[in-house]
Amino acid sequence: MGKGLFRSGMIVSAMTMISRVLGLVRDSVVANILGAGAAADVFLFANRIPNFLRRLFAEGAFAQAFVPVLAEIKEQHGDDKVRLFVAQAAGTLGTILLVVTLLGVIGSPIVAALFGTGWFIDWWQGGENAGQFELASSLLKITFPYLFFVSLVALSGAILNVYNRFSAAAFTPVLLNISIILCALFLQDAFSTSAYALAWGVFIGGVVQLLFQLPFLARIGMLKLPVFAWHSPEVTKVRKLMIPALFGVSVSQINLLLDTVIASLLEKGSIAWLYYSDRLIEFPLGLFGIGIATVILPALSKLHATAKLEDFQHTLDWGVRFVLLLGIPAMLGLSVISPLIITVLFDHGAFSEGDVDNVRAVSLGVMAYSAGLVSFMLIKVLAPGFYSRQDTKTPVKIGIKMLVLNMVFNLLLAPFIGYLGLALATSISATCNAWLLYLNLKQQNVYCLSRFTLVFTLKCIIASVIMAGGIYYLVSQFDWVSWSLLEQVGLLSGLLALAGVVYFSVLFMCGIRLSTIKEVANSAL
Repeated sequence: MGKGLFRSGMIVSAMTMISRVLGLVRDSVVANILGAGAAADVFLFANRIPNFLRRLFAEGAFAQAFVPVLAEIKEQHGDDKVRLFVAQAAGTLGTILLVVTLLGVIGSPIVAALFGTGWFIDWWQGGENAGQFELASSLLKITFPYLFFVSLVALSGAILNVYNRFSAAAFTPVLLNISIILCALFLQDAFSTSAYALAWGVFIGGVVQLLFQLPFLARIGMLKLPVFAWHSPEVTKVRKLMIPALFGVSVSQINLLLDTVIASLLEKGSIAWLYYSDRLIEFPLGLFGIGIATVILPALSKLHATAKLEDFQHTLDWGVRFVLLLGIPAMLGLSVISPLIITVLFDHGAFSEGDVDNVRAVSLGVMAYSAGLVSFMLIKVLAPGFYSRQDTKTPVKIGIKMLVLNMVFNLLLAPFIGYLGLALATSISATCNAWLLYLNLKQQNVYCLSRFTLVFTLKCIIASVIMAGGIYYLVSQFDWVSWSLLEQVGLLSGLLALAGVVYFSVLFMCGIRLSTIKEVANSAL
């Protein structure tokens, strides 16, 4: 089990790395074209709304409710029953999504006013930035249909994951990034503002991703004509599990959206600074946290369906150990080296124009989000401990508390330190979220950190501190700000390679071996 999970996790992480690298290239192109000003704020706003709904409903609530039910049907009833369930789920979800998408397109001004309150108020009062609200309404009409396509992509990806076809689903986001990059490069002069070219890239990317996955579904015999079945017992079960799951694992996405609402009331550039900061955090989070979560949910669901409780605990403990192995050094490393990364990726074209030091602003945002990086990752691993057992009520109770806590910290911190307060509030609420998830798993006798994992964590912290201290010292010895881009890329590549060598060398001296990482049942709980 352990080696199989490790292998699957590495496949997902490798595919995700390709996607995240292209995502950073995409963001670099966006930063070069739009910078960090008003146009960037509006495009990122228009892109975030459908992405938020996608993560909330499709990858968040729906996936966490759908995968355990699908795994249970597969283990207990076989593929024929799975095919019927897939057709019913696709038909029901597709119909709902179509209605929501049409309402979103028609009501885009209402959506823009609701989530871009500051722009709407300025428009209403005839302020100088009224055009931001109008542009946001227009762009949402193009980007909102992405919700429909990518939610069906998430459905097909969940099916492929249950059948251990992880690579196809993990590679799919690459196509979105390619689409946005190509539209940005070749269509930017075709519109009054380049933001329209990027918006069409989002739309086209959604279509291409869905078409890409269809042959893989056909290969495993799961490409069936959708059937609307609202009252099907299995679909009803998913619906009931899905309602509370809306607040469970998707709390961080809700927090980010609330940040966007408040950021629209803050100084110009706040939304863009938060976005670029979040994108750097999303790289290790997607690469390691989401990669492991993707393979661990189907595995835990199967173990629960077959009542293998001890293996369930060992698998969850392995997932925690794995994200700590990579999350702790990523947290400290990003805090130390983020100015250089931001300069290499974004400090070109429109991003570097104006009087505002965008590099410093984004770097501070990265440091604020980094404080919660390990917690973001742990949520991705601990939440499946509930959803795989079809327990969606416990995470929702925790999620509601964390939403309130996040808003409290937003209101306390934002008036004093602006957008940084929003980032810090998100990190604090994520840390509390992860801790409460763990406490509830422990109280339910589902999972408790093993002594081995506690010692393992301590070794990771020691190695990470040594690595971060060394990199910080080296970075301070160079005047890289005045260097050419090629020289900066060379320095960044060398520092990242050195950081990896130092970190894993210290771990090796502490007794950590590859077999320690790969094996699930390496120690008793």
